[in-house]
Amino acid sequence: VQLQASGGGSVQAGGSLRLSCVASGDTSNIWSMGWFRQAPGKEREFVAATLRKTDKALYADSVEGRLTISRDNAKNTVYLQMNSLEPEDTAVYYCVGDRVRRVYVARMPSSYDYWGRGTLVTVSS
Repeated sequence: VQLQASGGGSVQAGGSLRLSCVASGDTSNIWSMGWFRQAPGKEREFVAATLRKTDKALYADSVEGRLTISRDNAKNTVYLQMNSLEPEDTAVYYCVGDRVRRVYVARMPSSYDYWGRGTLVTVSS
């Protein structure tokens, strides 16, 4: 499985961006899909993720209400709509996927088997 993220860029505070991630390969095994991010000098952190065939999604507290994750299983694509962006959202955003059919959304990086290369989001004040 390969994950290809796109949609990053530079935006002013208060602006919006939409990230996309397309999965290719043996996508029938993918159960969870989501996003992590890593800011300069900081550890990688969970942003949001969702489970296949359900509307269940989980968000980091820092993005709740501003970022929305959605998924199009027919297109093997997950999206991250980012509104009201803040300078603290500046980071490289990584698309992730997992095969394990959990009933909950995992937050730990080690829970995800597949990682995309990342797309840079820069928010200026």
